[in-house]
Amino acid sequence: MSRLFKSLMILSLIFSAWSCDPSRRVQRINTDQQTDMSGRWNDTDSRIVADELTTQFLGQQWLPRFENTHNNKRPAVIVGLIKNKSHEHIDPETFIKDIEKAIVNNGSVRLVQAGDKREELRAEREDQQKFASTNTAKKWGLELGADFILQGTINTIVDEYGKEKVVYYQVNLELTNLETNEIVWMGDKKIKKVITN
Repeated sequence: MSRLFKSLMILSLIFSAWSCDPSRRVQRINTDQQTDMSGRWNDTDSRIVADELTTQFLGQQWLPRFENTHNNKRPAVIVGLIKNKSHEHIDPETFIKDIEKAIVNNGSVRLVQAGDKREELRAEREDQQKFASTNTAKKWGLELGADFILQGTINTIVDEYGKEKVVYYQVNLELTNLETNEIVWMGDKKIKKVITN
């Protein structure tokens, strides 16, 4: 029995040593540096899409039209759902945050909190009504109502033949007036990748 045990131990040690990859190394790189390992959607695509769509969104005529008809008031925008309809697992949160950051930093549009974070704020406000002093508890009914909602989709088309594949990404955003349901702006960003195996 001990001979079998020793043989199994030796085999497991050999297998362990063989399976370790001494050539593996990890290197820190600048987060702005373009990297494309698999050809799938990545951080570079997310950044490119966010930059392009934010520039389009903040540079179009819907904004001065709104300001002209509302005494130069800055519109309030809420970023709603951006649905992933692509064939890949893409979490839109990365470029949603980039878009929200650009809106806040630009200053020409006011950003209203959306989704789960809004619910967390409301829960905190409710707790304050019970546990905070009346001098510091934040009041109900003073939230900034959004004038517009920004929504969109991520779509892909894949064309594949032999060892080559073309992946076409299209991200569409649209801005809708919350009071009238009128679409006041539409934008898109397209990315095309050729992948050879």
